[in-house]
Amino acid sequence: MTQSASRPNPVLYGRFLIFVAGLGGLLYGIDVGIITDALLYLDKTISLTVAQTSLIVAAVLGGGTAASLVAGLFADWLGRKKMMIVSGVLFIVSVLMIITSHGFVGLLAGRLLQGISGGVIAVVVPLYLAECLAPENRGKGSAIFQFMLTVGIVVASLTGFYFIHHADAAIQAAAGDANLIRAAQDHAWRGMFLSVIYPGVLFFIGTIFLSESPRWLFRRGRMEESLAVLRRSSSEDEAQLQMREMVELAAEDKQKAKVRGSSESLLQRKYVVPFVLACVILACNQTTGINSVLAYLAVILRQAGMSVAQATQGDLAVKILNCLMTVVAVMLVDRRGRKFLLTIGTGGIVVSLLLASIVFYGLESKRVDVKDQVQASVSGREVNLPIASIHGGLLPDSTHPAVLAVLYSYGDGDKVVSVLTDDKDPVLKIQPEAATPPSASLTIKRATYGSVPPQTTGWLVTACLALFIACYAAGPGVVVWLALSELMPTRIRSAGMGIALVLNQGVSSTLAAVFLPIVGHYGYYAMFAFLAACTVIYFVTASFFLPETKGKSLEEIERLFDGGSVEGKAPV
Repeated sequence: MTQSASRPNPVLYGRFLIFVAGLGGLLYGIDVGIITDALLYLDKTISLTVAQTSLIVAAVLGGGTAASLVAGLFADWLGRKKMMIVSGVLFIVSVLMIITSHGFVGLLAGRLLQGISGGVIAVVVPLYLAECLAPENRGKGSAIFQFMLTVGIVVASLTGFYFIHHADAAIQAAAGDANLIRAAQDHAWRGMFLSVIYPGVLFFIGTIFLSESPRWLFRRGRMEESLAVLRRSSSEDEAQLQMREMVELAAEDKQKAKVRGSSESLLQRKYVVPFVLACVILACNQTTGINSVLAYLAVILRQAGMSVAQATQGDLAVKILNCLMTVVAVMLVDRRGRKFLLTIGTGGIVVSLLLASIVFYGLESKRVDVKDQVQASVSGREVNLPIASIHGGLLPDSTHPAVLAVLYSYGDGDKVVSVLTDDKDPVLKIQPEAATPPSASLTIKRATYGSVPPQTTGWLVTACLALFIACYAAGPGVVVWLALSELMPTRIRSAGMGIALVLNQGVSSTLAAVFLPIVGHYGYYAMFAFLAACTVIYFVTASFFLPETKGKSLEEIERLFDGGSVEGKAPV
C-alpha cells in the first residue's frame, strides 16, 4: 500500500509526457510555417535573388536532413531525453541568429540551425513517444504530436497575420516615407521570428523533467530503471507486461543469433522490409509537396488573384483547417487504423492537386509571351518600359487589370518583378543593384502578360488547397509518424528512423529549393500536376503494401515482419 501510494500518478505523468512532446511538434510546425508570411516583407528589406529566397525556405528542410542523419545515432548514444534538450537549445539559438541577421548568409545560417533543431525533434520525439506509450494509446499520442505540429503552423500564421496588420497600418501612416516604410517591413518579419522563441523556452524546460525512454534503458542493461520508468507512465500490470515482452524478444533474438552465427545479420526480412517500406512512405510523404505548399501558400494565393490581406486570410483559414482535420485524425487513428486513413488521404490529395493544376492551367495558358518585347527594351543594363507599350494581343479593360511578370538575372541568380496596369506608376523598371558586377549583362529569361485573375479564382484555388490540406491532415500527416516509429524493429529503430527522415527531409528540401524556379519557368499548373503524379505512388503503397499495426505492441509488429503471427507465436 505504501509503495503504491508513493508512486507518481501514471495518468498525470502520461499527460505531461504528451504535453512536452506536443511542444516539440509545435516547434517543428513553427519551423515550417513561420517563413510563409515573413516572405512578404523579408525580400523588401534584404536583397535576395529567387534562388536565395528558395534556399532560405529550404534551409530549414536542409538542416533537418543533416540532423536526421545523425540524430538517431546520438539518440542511441546519449539517450532520447538528452537529445530533446539539445533540440530545444538549438531552436532558441536559431531564433536569436535570425532576428539579428542583416544579409543572406546570416539568415541562411539561422534557418539551417532552426532546421537542425526540427530534424532532431522529428527523429527523437516520435521515437520517444513510441517507446514510452502503451499500444492502445500510441496512435493517439503520436497523432497529438502531429496535431501540435499543425497548431505550430497556425501559431506561425496568426503571428504573421498580427505583424502584417500592424505593418500595413504603419506603412499607410508613413505617407510614402521610404525609410519609415522599410522600418515597418523590417520590424514585421523580425517580430514574427522573435515572438516564437517562448514555446522553445517552454519545451526546453519541460524536457528536463521527463524520464528517459524505458526501451533505451533496457537496451543498455539498466533493467530496474527501465521498469521504474514503465511504472511511472503506466499501471503496474501494464509495466510488467511490457517488461516481459522486452525480455522475451531479447531472448528470442539472442537464441536466433546463436543459431545463425555470432552476430545477427541486418539483411533479414524483419529488418529490410519494414525499413524499405518506411523509407518509401517517408519519401512519398514529401512528394505530396506539403511543406512547399505551406511555405509558399500566401505567395500562391497572391498569384491566384488575391490581395496581400486576402492571401494572408486564406493562408490562415487553410492552416486552421489543417489543425481541425488533425483532430479528426487523432480520434480515428486508433479506431479505423493507419492503413485506412492513409489510403483515403492520399487519394484525396491526388484529386485536389489535379484540380489546382487545372485551375492554374486555365489562368497561365492565356498569358502572352512578351519576352522578345521586353528584351528589346533593354537599354544598357536597365529597363524602363511602360506597360501601355506592351502589345501581346491582350487588351484589358479598365475594370479588369493585367499584369506583366518578368523573370530576369544579371548572371548571379534569377529575380522576379511584376507590374500591374492599375499601379500608380505602371512602368516596368529593372536596374542593377550596387553589388552587381559592372560586367554583368541583363538577361530576360521569361516575360508574360495577361489578365489578373479575379478574386473568385483566388478563392477557388484556396478551396483546392484546403481539400489538399484536409486530406493530408486526416491521413499522411498523422500516419507518417506512426509508420516511422512502429515499422522499425527495436534494434534499428533509431538509426533506421534517422535514415528514413534523411530521405524525407532531402526530398522536402529539394522540392522547396526548386519550387519557385520551376514555377517561374513552367507555371504552377506543371508543379501541381507533377506532385499529383508522385502522390499516385504513395496511394498504391498505402493501399497494397502497408500492413495494419493498430493495437499491436512494438514487439508484436517486429514478429509480424519476421514471419510470425501478430500474437507473437512462432510460425509453424
